[in-house]
Amino acid sequence: MCGIVGFNGKSNCIDVIIKGLESLEYRGYDSAGIAYIKDEKVTIKKSEGRISNLKDKLIEGETSNLGIGHTRWATHGCANETNAHPHRVGRVTLVHNGIIENYAELKENELANYDFKSETDTEVVAALIDKLLDEKDILDILKDLNKYLIGNYALGILIEGDNNLYAIRKNSPLIIGVSNVGNFIASDVPAILEFTNKYYLLDNDEYAVLTNDSVVIYKNGKVQKKELKTFAFDATVAMKNGYDHYMLKEIYEQPELVNKLTSIYLSNEKEFMNRFKGLEKYDSIDIVACGSAYHAGMVGSYLLDEYANINIRVDIASEYRYTKHHYSKKHLIMVISQSGETADTLAVIRDAKAKGIDTMAIVNVEGSSIAREAAKVYYTYAGPEIAVATTKGYTTQVIVLSYMAMYLGIKNHKCKFDKNKYNKMSIVLKDILDNTEDVKEVAKQIYKENKVFYIGRKIDYALCLEASLKLKEVSYLNSVAYAAGELKHGTISLIDEGTPVISIITDDDIRLKTLSNTKEVCARGAHSIIITNDNITDKKIINDIIVVDKVDKLLQALPIIIKCQLIGYYVALNNGCDIDKPKNLAKSVTVE
Repeated sequence: MCGIVGFNGKSNCIDVIIKGLESLEYRGYDSAGIAYIKDEKVTIKKSEGRISNLKDKLIEGETSNLGIGHTRWATHGCANETNAHPHRVGRVTLVHNGIIENYAELKENELANYDFKSETDTEVVAALIDKLLDEKDILDILKDLNKYLIGNYALGILIEGDNNLYAIRKNSPLIIGVSNVGNFIASDVPAILEFTNKYYLLDNDEYAVLTNDSVVIYKNGKVQKKELKTFAFDATVAMKNGYDHYMLKEIYEQPELVNKLTSIYLSNEKEFMNRFKGLEKYDSIDIVACGSAYHAGMVGSYLLDEYANINIRVDIASEYRYTKHHYSKKHLIMVISQSGETADTLAVIRDAKAKGIDTMAIVNVEGSSIAREAAKVYYTYAGPEIAVATTKGYTTQVIVLSYMAMYLGIKNHKCKFDKNKYNKMSIVLKDILDNTEDVKEVAKQIYKENKVFYIGRKIDYALCLEASLKLKEVSYLNSVAYAAGELKHGTISLIDEGTPVISIITDDDIRLKTLSNTKEVCARGAHSIIITNDNITDKKIINDIIVVDKVDKLLQALPIIIKCQLIGYYVALNNGCDIDKPKNLAKSVTVE
């Protein structure tokens, strides 16, 4: 996996594909390649590392109208030129996102006569299609491909002697763009935005034939009538707009997103109550997600616990799907995903549906797999997020969860509808972003350290998890979050003289307990940094302090986490890291 671009049209496909791949760099990758047809022959160029390395290998002035390209994030086999896509076997050249689970069996049995060059499951797919071409044509092969392959795949395929571009998907996203200069395949919309905002969204087991002026989509051998979608944004969403990094740009977009979501969800009380109507009927909710979305779910669980009379459980999707669960008659499974394509989270939704359990999703990408599978969907409307490390994607998830908590609080007479506090929040966040000297100073204090600890309790612990993840994923600094009450159960042995310990303290109910834990680490020589919404005056436990405004409980997480996002950003900047494309990480995790 990671990024697919293909083009069949009237322009030079090499230029189109390279531009498309560059627009997908945010997804993370470790090699890149392109294949194109010239004089009825397939030319393949591949390289380890960045797309710039691939561009150095291209033949100056070479042109073609039909080709495919790929940025690879290594799964089967290490990151090198041999394992990079595209792969060619016989008459078939293809690129692939996903995981083929039965590739080893195919390689040892049906395809034992093939001489494989790479360690990848992708080369096995190319060999399989090449073998099947002896028996049937490509459309019949694509119709029955799921009978041969176990796993997930999105494929872009070229066949020797054929001027068509073929595409198919199963549980891995793929779109088809259309324009007056030709037709595209891509794993994400930004790849085609420079050329068109019109696209078809392929459903599972659909396959397509793209000529330079037509697109035909099939399923089970039958032509499908599809809605031609229009992407709501233009190519500027994939630009930095004067910021040094996409991550910083997306951090600074957050105040306006608060206003945007407020206008959509809180236009008036009647519409707000209708939008969330029925949520109160559940007596138990499982919130299931991965990564930052899981951390957002943890924040949401504390908010829902505060305002609702519902049993709330939060779990990691990759664990949840492999454990037993006992569901009540009034049970809801709520999943959260920025991309709407997260493989483990998608599997949870499908399993819940099979068991007849109600499902709900909080996602950013409209029309994504999770959005289509869930019975009810709440969108975060964050727009495309280019940096691998999520910022606005996370905060918009927290905001939607806070709406749910407010709705249940109104139902339980614990709070009232209040649009004004959300309007004010955008001002609070803007002020934080206009005054960043405190976070820059903290970043200077810790960027050379080899370990950092975040500690907190209750909702503050949930914030610590996300803060710590932001720090380590973009700066590679070894950062760990702990529930502050657990320090005495082993973790405090890791505190050395000068070890940075960042305490998040916002919850009034547990504030004194967390302060006691902070004193404990200070007694062991920790460099104490406190992020709080209170006036803490004990100089013995403070080396650095960041203070945010005290706001409504439903929203207190937002100013805290933006401070923490900025700390992660500036530590990475001080260390000269590749902030938008951290090593070994991919934006959309579409495999287990």
